Amino acid sequence: MTDPELRVSGHRSLVNALEERGLLADPWRRVWDAVPRDLFIPSQIWRQRPTRCEPVTTDAEWWDLVYSDEPVVIQVDDGQEDGPGIATSSNSMPSMVARMLGLLEVEDGHRVLEIGTASGFVAALLSERLGEERVFSVELDPVLAERGKQNLAAAGYAPTVVHADGERGWPQAAPYDRLIATCALRHVPFGLVRQVRPGGVLVAPLAREFGSGALVQLTVQADGTAFGPFRGGASYMPMRSHRPAAGAPVDESTGRCRSTDVNPGRIATLPFALYAGARMPGLSMVSQREEDGPVSGWMTGTDPAPRLGTANLCGCTGLGTCGPTLNVPSRSTPGSAHRTPKSSASP
Repeated sequence: MTDPELRVSGHRSLVNALEERGLLADPWRRVWDAVPRDLFIPSQIWRQRPTRCEPVTTDAEWWDLVYSDEPVVIQVDDGQEDGPGIATSSNSMPSMVARMLGLLEVEDGHRVLEIGTASGFVAALLSERLGEERVFSVELDPVLAERGKQNLAAAGYAPTVVHADGERGWPQAAPYDRLIATCALRHVPFGLVRQVRPGGVLVAPLAREFGSGALVQLTVQADGTAFGPFRGGASYMPMRSHRPAAGAPVDESTGRCRSTDVNPGRIATLPFALYAGARMPGLSMVSQREEDGPVSGWMTGTDPAPRLGTANLCGCTGLGTCGPTLNVPSRSTPGSAHRTPKSSASP
C-alpha cells in the first residue's frame, strides 16, 4: 500500500478500536477522525521496551507502531548524542490520551493549558475540539517546542505553543478552564492550581516515590485548593524538574537481598503503591518485570522532601466518588507544604 492508503487504513483501525473500548464519547470520535497520528511522528522513532528503547528501522515497522495502541518514543537522552538510549519524550499511547481527554471533561468555549507539547498531537486534538485560539501548550525543550509547532502548522492548527518551564505553567493567559499535563509530576505544583479557575479541572499523571504512577482528576475549589480522585494507573516520563535525583542503582550488586513468601508481583500494583506511599513516606520502591519472567522489587529509604498534597485513602472498592483521592492544599508559598500524608485506609 502507498503512504496515503496506510494512513487511511491505520487511522481508521485505531480510532475504531478506541471507540469500541468506550473511550471516544461524542464529540471525541469526530475529533479523532480529523487528526491522523502519523502527521505528528518524525521519521526517527523508537519502540519502548521494558529495559531499553529499540530503534524503528523500516517503513513497515514505522507504520505498524504509529497506528498501534503503543507510545512512540520521539526523543531519547534529551536529544543528546551517544547517550544510553533513555526515552525522554514520546507521542503517548492513544488509549491513554483518549482516557485523559475524557477525564478533562471539556465543554465548548473552554480554554485549556497543556503541560508538555512534545509532538503536538494532544494540542491538535484539543484545537480540533475547542478551536486553536482556546488552546495553550508549554514545552521546556526548545527543539521539541519548535518541532511541535511545525507539526501543528502542517496539520492546519495554530494554538499558542510556548517554550517555557511547564512547572510554572503559562500565567500570561490564565485563568484556564482546564489543565492537562502530559508528563509525570512528583507533586502537583500549586502554581499550576492557581492558574485554573474555581470549578476548573486539572488532569495529570503522578509518579510518586513508591513504585507506581497514577492519574489524578482534580477540581479546583473556591478557596484555592484542589481535590479529586485517582483515576487508575498511568506511566509517563517525568517532567524534567521532577525527575528523581541520580544515585547509585539498586540491584543485586548494591542491595541486600532477602527471600520472602510474598510474591513481589502482588505488591507491584497501583492500589498497594498508593496505600504504602501514604503510610510510609520516605520509602520508595522500584519494581522490574523481566519479559515473560519474574518480578523483582527494590525498596530504598530516602530523605523526606517537600511534597504538595496528601493522599486520603478509603477502604471502599466501589466506583464513583468513594475511593482514593488527592488533596492539594492552598499554600502562600508554593512548595512549602508539609510532608506527612494521612490515611483512613484499612490494612
